[in-house]
Amino acid sequence: MTSLDTFHSRATLDVEGTAYEIFRLDAVEGLERLPYALKVLAENLLRTEDGANVTADHVRALAQWDPAAEPDTEIQFTPARVVMQDFTGVPCIVDLATMREAVAELGGDPKVINPLAPAEMVIDHSVQIDSFGLASSLETNKEREYERNAERYQFLRWGQGALDNFRVVPPGTGIVHQVNIEYLARTVVTRPVAGADGETVTQAYPDTCVGTDSHTTMVNGLGVLGWGVGGIEAEAAMLGQPVSMLIPRVVGFRLTGAIPAGATATDVVLTITEMLRRHGVVGKFVEFYGEGVAAVPLANRATIGNMSPEFGSTAAIFPIDDVTLDYLRLTGRSEQSIRLVEAYARTQGLWHDPSREPAYSEYLELDLSTVVPSIAGPKRPQDRIVLSRAKEAFRQALPAYASQTSKPTPVTLANGTVTELDHGHVAIASITSCTNTSNPSVMVAAGLLARNAVARGLTSKPWVKTSTAPGSQVVTEYYEKAGLWPALNELGFNVVGYGCATCIGNSGPLPAEVSAAVNDADLAVVSVLSGNRNFEGRINPDVKMNYLASPPLVIAYALAGTMDFDFATEPLGQEPDGKDVFLADIWPDPAEVQATIDATIDREMYASGYADVFAGDERWRGLDTPEGETFAWDEDSTYVRKAPFFEGLTMALTPVEDITGARVLALLGDSVTTDHISPAGAIKADSPAGRYLAERGVERKDFNSYGSRRGNHEVMIRGTFANIRLRNQLLDGVEGGYTRNFLTGEQETIFDASQAYQAAGVPLVVLGGKEYGSGSSRDWAAKGTALLGVKAVICESFERIHRSNLIGMGVVPLQLPAGQTTASLGLDGTETFSIEGLTALNEGVTPSTVRVTAVKDDGGQVVFDAVVRIDTPGEADYFRHGGILQYVLRHLARGE
Repeated sequence: MTSLDTFHSRATLDVEGTAYEIFRLDAVEGLERLPYALKVLAENLLRTEDGANVTADHVRALAQWDPAAEPDTEIQFTPARVVMQDFTGVPCIVDLATMREAVAELGGDPKVINPLAPAEMVIDHSVQIDSFGLASSLETNKEREYERNAERYQFLRWGQGALDNFRVVPPGTGIVHQVNIEYLARTVVTRPVAGADGETVTQAYPDTCVGTDSHTTMVNGLGVLGWGVGGIEAEAAMLGQPVSMLIPRVVGFRLTGAIPAGATATDVVLTITEMLRRHGVVGKFVEFYGEGVAAVPLANRATIGNMSPEFGSTAAIFPIDDVTLDYLRLTGRSEQSIRLVEAYARTQGLWHDPSREPAYSEYLELDLSTVVPSIAGPKRPQDRIVLSRAKEAFRQALPAYASQTSKPTPVTLANGTVTELDHGHVAIASITSCTNTSNPSVMVAAGLLARNAVARGLTSKPWVKTSTAPGSQVVTEYYEKAGLWPALNELGFNVVGYGCATCIGNSGPLPAEVSAAVNDADLAVVSVLSGNRNFEGRINPDVKMNYLASPPLVIAYALAGTMDFDFATEPLGQEPDGKDVFLADIWPDPAEVQATIDATIDREMYASGYADVFAGDERWRGLDTPEGETFAWDEDSTYVRKAPFFEGLTMALTPVEDITGARVLALLGDSVTTDHISPAGAIKADSPAGRYLAERGVERKDFNSYGSRRGNHEVMIRGTFANIRLRNQLLDGVEGGYTRNFLTGEQETIFDASQAYQAAGVPLVVLGGKEYGSGSSRDWAAKGTALLGVKAVICESFERIHRSNLIGMGVVPLQLPAGQTTASLGLDGTETFSIEGLTALNEGVTPSTVRVTAVKDDGGQVVFDAVVRIDTPGEADYFRHGGILQYVLRHLARGE
């Protein structure tokens, strides 16, 4: 029950005879002019006002919001629910299980550690593409998934039974974000609460969420305000802690026109990504408005929202309108819930009015008719390339990956085919990822292109590893209904699993003979995927260059077999009569794409597909399920181990100390991603993590991936900064997880060096450039950093989620003075660092800057004031406690 209602906003909304308690935004003058997303935040504050965390002044701050001002007002946002995928979700549940034991040790009740907000996990990140191009591939990969991950899945089944408000969507269902928009998202939430007179009433309010995956923003396409957070923030939200944030700037993005024939939703997304990354939207909300919004199908809205992390924005949202209602109806939502969504949105001023322009902080505009076919790469999603100059762009990029322009290398494939591999050859072509497999327009286009290609006698090149990993089983159903599977299978694009596959690094190994040729000749081969991430070292350890493309273009590149290709002038192959076939000859007509969608996709597909979504198949139901309020840890487990973060925790705080005598663990450049810091893909046999597993009797074939082993901190600390493409500038020309150990002067793995430093009592710092920590909302990028003994990260700028995660793990994020870089300051990483001024936090004061002194070997000093990026009082509280989970645990143990 809300304890306060200063603005008398509590009211009743009647929807065809059913009464709902709501908190009316029109009760507060000034809220009506706000952008849609800030109205959602305003309702959240009205409903949760308690006079302590949320006050009337917070509501007034929103009502008086100055679009032009820089954010400076902290608010406490309480998301309606938390959504997780299993890579990031397993360590969340490990932490909750460990917190139950820690609370008991502090004299509390273990059962206070329970999700208070609904928490839903979709197991979607564990399927790997071991088998491909066969009718049996789906079943083979599913079998291997359960063999590898049985321990993790048993642990999650324990959590589902032991924890309240926690539900698990079993493996093989789909990708979390697609399941979210197709089933989990409420758009308007209802729940029973105690009303003002003490009787139970049904409350209605906007659906909001935070998720342990950066692409949680896909749900923004449904008008649901949500974004990705690290696992540690998600755990705090589950345990009732509001999300501390500054009222953000909101970028209004006006859409006009319509997508031209030949372009796809993927091309729109890559264009918007390039525009917004160039404009600069880190930490901001992006909101789409204008006459063109009504012409954007819901699937395209979700595709755009999904890519918000690639822009750098916190959220990228579309308001509610008739398109929203039509999608809710199509996907099987009840008529009563749809009527509620419309009535609530219209009553609260959340219904999109294309003739009205809300107040925005900044403005951008895109005429959709100007969008052209595009790809992005070879290592960042914002690096868009117009398709017509893709060959030229590849050749310009190649020298960074290979010392010569061509290196034809003979290879004999397993089936006896003798062929050649060369730089630029497409080793992987994968239709994968939530971004595009949720969008029927591009998926149907891919199927029709495959049909047209097979009819002309075209085939995929024999060295290409081809795959289709849909985001939900609905895709398979409409492919079957449209008769598109035979052609896709003919080209090798058989379904390999339902989950986040190639995009997260679960591409599986290349065929042995291809891998050997690539590595022996040091070839710069490429992947082409319909995903949202193409960071270095992410997709496959054998593949140096990675390109994002629409699903039909993924197939086109499989037919071409190389990135060194011009679709306009070079044929994909020949018909039986010898006539050249070009991409334009097989590209599907947009009218046929739409007609196919209209004829094959219906409400019943979604209703039946999600009718029993939490039950799982016989494999899931047959797993042994541990029981009990606390989890019985297996000391021999290499997958799930008790987290170390609460060892020795007392109710008393350990004072914050200044940092003295610190050495540099890594000196890094710009755009260091969380993939560089905490890889998700393959574990190399000669890496610290590989050696750890081998020492415990795990065979190489069972190493699985870093992502799947995030429930074991021993693997993850050894994997931190272990990306094979990491470039630590403390070393010359060395790639991978290595550093210089200044205690010995020798090159060592980062893990081994950190162990030596910690044994010697030497604190560590990391130096970086711009956009440090961009990419996935990966809590282990911060957890591993902390466990390596890093006390501070000093760089030019941070991505939002990683900065927050560092604070949540007790690592201080420091920003170099404006306009300065490590190079301009004369830092080369060999210095010894001291950081003074952090102790002010013990007095409840967050210093705006601290004094950093770097002493060189010859005694010379570099002194500068670094900006302390602890941005809110809430973050300062977390840091004082040593981390957000320690803060929450102490409060729960006290019964607060």
